[in-house]
Amino acid sequence: MTKSEKAKIYVTRDYLSKSTLMPSVEGLEEVLFEVELIHFIQVRDMLGDGRLIKRRIVDGRGDFPMDCPLHDSLLKVHYRGMLLNEEKTVFYDTKVDNNGEPLEFSSGEGLVPGGLEMAVRLMLPGEVCSVTCPPDYAYDKFKPRPEKVPEGAHVRWEIELLGFEKPKDWTGLTFNEIMEEADKIKNTGNRLFKEGKFELAKAKYEKVLREYNHVNPQDDEEGKIFVNSRNSLHLNVAACYQKLGECRKSIEWCNKVLDGNPVHVKALYRRGMAHMQAGDFEEAKLDFEAMIKFDKSSEPDATAALAKLKLKEQETEKEARKQFKGLFDKKPGEISEVKLDSPDVKNPQDKEEIESENVKDATNMNPSMERDAEFAFEGQGVGFFGRIFPSARRIFSNLGINRCSIL
Repeated sequence: MTKSEKAKIYVTRDYLSKSTLMPSVEGLEEVLFEVELIHFIQVRDMLGDGRLIKRRIVDGRGDFPMDCPLHDSLLKVHYRGMLLNEEKTVFYDTKVDNNGEPLEFSSGEGLVPGGLEMAVRLMLPGEVCSVTCPPDYAYDKFKPRPEKVPEGAHVRWEIELLGFEKPKDWTGLTFNEIMEEADKIKNTGNRLFKEGKFELAKAKYEKVLREYNHVNPQDDEEGKIFVNSRNSLHLNVAACYQKLGECRKSIEWCNKVLDGNPVHVKALYRRGMAHMQAGDFEEAKLDFEAMIKFDKSSEPDATAALAKLKLKEQETEKEARKQFKGLFDKKPGEISEVKLDSPDVKNPQDKEEIESENVKDATNMNPSMERDAEFAFEGQGVGFFGRIFPSARRIFSNLGINRCSIL
């Protein structure tokens, strides 16, 4: 039902149950209810788990959700924030602490806590709502956190959306005007990237790329500018994915550039770094060597990357040796224990220190030994471990283990 609607509702015996309205339902075959909806409070579970709840107090203007600021917009709001403690401590009120002026901010830039922005995006102009928010969507992950808000605090905001400016429509703009708008959004993304807000930065770059699907350059000069801008955005998205630890996706976005221009040095460099981060050392080496081949001016960067790659390979090899340390030092008849966790790398900070030190070359494991170690109890043939410990295969066979791989 909608507000002020009147309706007649017929309920048969099968759907009648006791309630405060009808304490007795025995012997009734059907009941007619005449109902008028005078008022209701819209309650929205924003996360689906009951932690972030938006309650509409005053209706706004327009139709939901068409007239909501779903897209990145310039928003103007009044809000009052309080802690959900016994005292209901108010820690900020724009009408008091901001000289009565509303707060203006652009959505999609991480300028307000995530829970507050999520709620405002689903508000209509003139609407007033109350939002209860858990710490991880309030101020625990937002900087700077207000002094009066302790870590782990649940909060409640009372928000009034005064109005908003919709994002500029590119329809009818000239090519130069479109590129100016694109640069503004890209610069915002660059700022977010420098602030470490990689998800938000990626969203800005992807927004421009979506708009680029409707841009048609009219001549070669415009085409060159457009392609360069699009390639730059692709590589920026790749950089965001690399920072987020999603190396494979970073490589995919680099390939979008290299598919059209296989000699694009920046794309080769970024893809090489993603390959190195993913542990694909041979692919990374090919990318860095290709940089030197295609552009001599990139040789310093490529050489530095190759040196870093070599160090990374040495570190990986050294760590692997430590994991399997003592495996081949025992006498026949003894099985050494494989330590899966390197004792020298206790936490990420220690690992970073190791990655920065100069690791010297150690004696390489014999390649045939590596193959034999990988399949020591392969059903076909006798491996290295089988030769030094002849009864090993029979023991493991009796235990029901026909093949053992050491990883």
